[in-house]
Amino acid sequence: MIKEVIVVEGKDDTAAIKRAVEADTIETNGSAIGEAVLRRIELANKRRGIIIFTDPDHAGERIRKIVARHAPGCKHAFLPQEQAYYKGDIGIENASPEAIRKALAELRTETDDIAGEVTWDDLMQAGLIVHPDAARRRLEAGKRLGIGYANGKQFYKRCTSFRITKQEFLDALKGLDEGG
Repeated sequence: MIKEVIVVEGKDDTAAIKRAVEADTIETNGSAIGEAVLRRIELANKRRGIIIFTDPDHAGERIRKIVARHAPGCKHAFLPQEQAYYKGDIGIENASPEAIRKALAELRTETDDIAGEVTWDDLMQAGLIVHPDAARRRLEAGKRLGIGYANGKQFYKRCTSFRITKQEFLDALKGLDEGG
């Protein structure tokens, strides 16, 4: 049984989570999250903690940001897009139970600590920003770090708020120039 409540987008995501683990969920019902749902999320975060586990797409990232603003100190689970893809659809509901369990085993906890080890210059030197192949490089580095894909600014914020160490960062960069 997962102690925290897992925040997902919809009922199909809840079904996929329950096939993988024993857990309670709160469904946002898409990106137009109502005030009542946000209050339930805030209460769950105070009482049990929450894990945000949204689809690895633009809408899922938007929902993740909204929920995280209302749930300080929450945990995040990330699933690579290729593990959530089925017949043109990207979503948690498409992931295997094994992929879901792996994502839940590699949680990242958000903090307000803004003094991280990874600097903006580190991202620039690693070719994760201001580089012709920066998006692909961030995608791969995000997978390796377990923080998902993000644009440059959001990637930096995740490195900071998830307290990615300099060594974790450097390890994630190994072999990036070879494309894998």
